[in-house]
Amino acid sequence: MLHTTRLTFRPYCDDDFPFLQSLLQDPEVVRFIGDGSVKDDKASNAFLQWVYDTYKYGNGLGLHVLINKQNERVGHAGLVPQTVEGKSEIEIGYWIAKNHWGKGYATEAAQALFAFARKNMKVDRVISLIQHENTASCNVAKKLMMKVEKEIILKDKVVCVYSVQL
Repeated sequence: MLHTTRLTFRPYCDDDFPFLQSLLQDPEVVRFIGDGSVKDDKASNAFLQWVYDTYKYGNGLGLHVLINKQNERVGHAGLVPQTVEGKSEIEIGYWIAKNHWGKGYATEAAQALFAFARKNMKVDRVISLIQHENTASCNVAKKLMMKVEKEIILKDKVVCVYSVQL
């Protein structure tokens, strides 16, 4: 299990479904995720199953619930397998619950994931997929020394592929 000064990362379990739904059904949280739409219960359940499926890759991959020192779920983050233009990539992904925005949790989680990937993964780089308008996530990527490599279209949205060598 990964830990930082303020956060513990742990795999999702079925008891986390209401928390995941709270993220997926908050229009502000999902505004820059995928097509930007909130997810109903069926789509939320499918998302949780996708998270579980990513765990089968092992090596710490997949989104993990972020727990702060007050034992609150504050978001999720992880190293996520992605395919970008036919190439397998590892993305540093992070979502923070709206009531915890502005506390530095995304940066702290992303930095921990970067360090973990550098030490434990056999990849030469990591990416983050971020829409232009998501300035908070763009700033997190820049703190990791990530640079915009290119722009792609995902789910009818222009997305920047930020990357950094490990």
